[in-house]
This record gives sequence, structure tokens and C-alpha cells, in this order.
Amino acid sequence: MKSIVKLGNKNSMAPVTDDLEGWKVVSGTPSMKTWVLHTSEDGSMISGYWEATPGTYHATYTEYEFVHIMEGRMTITPDGGEAVKLGPGDAFVVEAGFKGLWQIDETIRKHFAIKLK
Repeated sequence: MKSIVKLGNKNSMAPVTDDLEGWKVVSGTPSMKTWVLHTSEDGSMISGYWEATPGTYHATYTEYEFVHIMEGRMTITPDGGEAVKLGPGDAFVVEAGFKGLWQIDETIRKHFAIKLK
């Protein structure tokens, strides 16, 4: 069993370019790319790299996600909640059950780790 897995280079594989399940465009013409660079042996976690161009999505989460933003700026507003501005260097968690807007102001590049059901 490996205890450390160094993530590969995203440029060594083709990204998935479909919008994520539960994400709907509500303004602009954003697009996203996802590179899953690692899946845990038991299939309960995935991690990788994600980027999205400016625009706004309404997102519905069914899983827990840890995020670290490398580049770009955005505002996340939970349905009925306060807006949170995020940019390079910020790290945050999105809990399963989150619903709200992801307004991408500058192309976002982030690392992610998602706990699957």
C-alpha cells in the first residue's frame, strides 16, 4: 500500500470538458475542464486539478470537497447566504448539500480533493 502519491502533471492527460453533474450555467458562457489525477485504492476519494472560465454556475453538491485556489478570482454565494470572495492562495471546504452560485470573475485554477459517497 502506498502512503504518498505524487500527483501527475495535468498536461500528460486529456481533461474531461463536460460540466459537472449538478452545475448549471446561469450567466455568461463559462466552460470547465477537470483532470482527475488520483483515485484512492478504495474509490472513496478523488483529487486533481480543475479550471473554469468567467461566468456563473448554480452548483449543487452531493459530496464534500476541499479546494485550494492557485489562480483566478471568484465569489461563491450559498442560496440564502452571504457572498464569499476567493482568490489565489485561498483554501476552503464545500460541504455535501451545498447549493449556490459560483461566480467566476477571472479564470479559476484549483486543486481539489473530493470524498465520494
